[in-house]
Amino acid sequence: MKRIFFVDDSGPPFGHMLLALGGYLGGFDGNFLWNRIGAEYSMNVPVWSLRLLPALAGALCVPLAYQILVELQFSHCAALGAALLILLENSLITQSRFMLLESILIFFILLAVLSYLKFYNLQRDSFFSGSWWFWLLLTGVACSCAVGVKYMGLFTYMLLLTIAGVHFWHMIGDRNLSNVSLMCHFLARGLALIIIPVAMYLSFFYVHLTFLYRSGPHDQIMTSAFQASLEGGLARITQGQPLEVAYGSQITLRNVLGKPVQCWLHSHTNTYPIRYENGRGSSHQQQVTCYPFKDVNNWWIVKDPGTQQLVVSNPPRPVRHGHIVQLVHGITTRYLNTHDVAAPLSPHSQEVSCYIDYNISMPAQNLWRVEIVNRESDTDVWKTVLSEVRFVHVNTSAVLKLSGASLPEWGYRQLEVVGEKLSKGYHQSMVWNVEEHRYGKSQEQKEREVELHSPTQMDISKNLSFMAKFMELQWKILTLKNEDTEHKYSSSALDWITMDTNIAYWLHPTSGAQIHLLGNVVTWASANVAALVYTCLSLWYLIRRRRKIYDIPEDAWQLWVSAGGICVGGWAVNYLPFFLMEKTLFLYHYLPALTFQILLIPIVLQHLGNHLCSSLLLKSMFSALVVAWFSSVYLVYRTFSPVTYGEPSLSVTELKDLRWKDSWNILIQKQ
Repeated sequence: MKRIFFVDDSGPPFGHMLLALGGYLGGFDGNFLWNRIGAEYSMNVPVWSLRLLPALAGALCVPLAYQILVELQFSHCAALGAALLILLENSLITQSRFMLLESILIFFILLAVLSYLKFYNLQRDSFFSGSWWFWLLLTGVACSCAVGVKYMGLFTYMLLLTIAGVHFWHMIGDRNLSNVSLMCHFLARGLALIIIPVAMYLSFFYVHLTFLYRSGPHDQIMTSAFQASLEGGLARITQGQPLEVAYGSQITLRNVLGKPVQCWLHSHTNTYPIRYENGRGSSHQQQVTCYPFKDVNNWWIVKDPGTQQLVVSNPPRPVRHGHIVQLVHGITTRYLNTHDVAAPLSPHSQEVSCYIDYNISMPAQNLWRVEIVNRESDTDVWKTVLSEVRFVHVNTSAVLKLSGASLPEWGYRQLEVVGEKLSKGYHQSMVWNVEEHRYGKSQEQKEREVELHSPTQMDISKNLSFMAKFMELQWKILTLKNEDTEHKYSSSALDWITMDTNIAYWLHPTSGAQIHLLGNVVTWASANVAALVYTCLSLWYLIRRRRKIYDIPEDAWQLWVSAGGICVGGWAVNYLPFFLMEKTLFLYHYLPALTFQILLIPIVLQHLGNHLCSSLLLKSMFSALVVAWFSSVYLVYRTFSPVTYGEPSLSVTELKDLRWKDSWNILIQKQ
């Protein structure tokens, strides 16, 4: 709403854009701090409109579930059962009642599945018709929207691409289709399922970056070039700076890694202690650190080793890739130096210092070779903000590197900078970029100190292209990790199947009314049983078919396989990858997989009723059991509805009765 740039590690920006759309339609001005879960909303927050889209998406999942089973060629009774199970699933209801993205994600996932099934069923007798194109294109659009809401949507997208590939492979074997027709089918699928989704995905970021053009608190994790492209913040500092770094330039150097915090190459008059606490000795030279705040001691002067001049000549002599420079600390005028002395906290690396001549047998070693990492040619000029450079020590081939370790009190808890051998490989902690830059004009030290405190006045633009900003933002989203790896309600993927965990979303401060993310126990258990039954029956059928024994008709077998490909495949691709993830996991991550598993329940029930209940008596008994089971689903839904909807408030005894598992954290207020 305020056009302030932000980064969210949950995924791409499309989901947040939809929530913002709801806020915009409700007249929200953005004046509310979303910094505490459970905080009471102010009067200017249109809660109803902000929650409208997640609630609408959750509600639309019910008819989508019905239509998916119809398109899978199952009965309307089975389709109605799937819709009712989605309707009575407490966890899906809870998640869709808040400003959360899971219901929107599930909606687009189900829409993509339904669209593809409708397209596939149409292609049997109406190639390239208007409806054929509509459902094919809608499949790609829905997949793109799913991925744009959360990266979890990528799992279903890849599943549908795989199914589409298998179906096209079967088409290749159809001798009734000409080569031209096959090529047209291939191109149509490539356009709708790959090109359009990729284009839409890029458009989400384009809109995101176009609207969020102002500097914000998330800028610091981005590169200086990205920060400088935003209005305010760093842009106010870097606007008008010289583009090309020249001999005599006054610069600040920011480490590209930005971890554990963003920081700038820094020095001050204090020296390394003669001996460290562990007994190792140091060079007792001037300390060089990485300092996480703007400071005049972050300024350095790029000096030509062949001259004593510390100002920029006219015309300026630009520094290029491979040039040898000296870096002079602006305030103390001492030279950046490294030598064969162990670093204070990283003894396998070299100490980096500013050289002090103690008249002992330790000569200065202050020559550095500039290597532009992102250069286009070996003659590239070192550029402000845009160039990412390494400084390679000429004498020892060590690279200037941020170790990330925090120095003791004698180093003011600033971050350690070391010289790392090139043989140890490339890392972003070895890369620096010029953030602030001016052409030095004062040769005298007193005048130069005044100059270092003054702003620049030159006018050069350094705007990044959209693709450069997209690639950087995409990489940051993928690699960004929350510092809090543990959470009170975090869980493992194994906890989800049996619902051994829950999440408390809201607690009324006085009445004790509360909302929890808890599923319908009967539905979750039945979904697990349905998956197990499907797997066992499929293996049994496969073994029997291998022996030329066909227990069910061929059309029923094809129906069984296609339904499993969608439902079991959807459950697997949306669940199993979490075992490989190192992120903090919560129960709501399981909801997309659970949705596919719920769709499997009526499929298995219809199969059992049609093919395993041979007599009328068995069918009647089976139908009675299904009705009793559905009644238990509804009963459990009603039992847990107070903690699904947050009303009515329950007594302490009633809350304790809802704690069906010891691992559930039902909130009991002290009397």
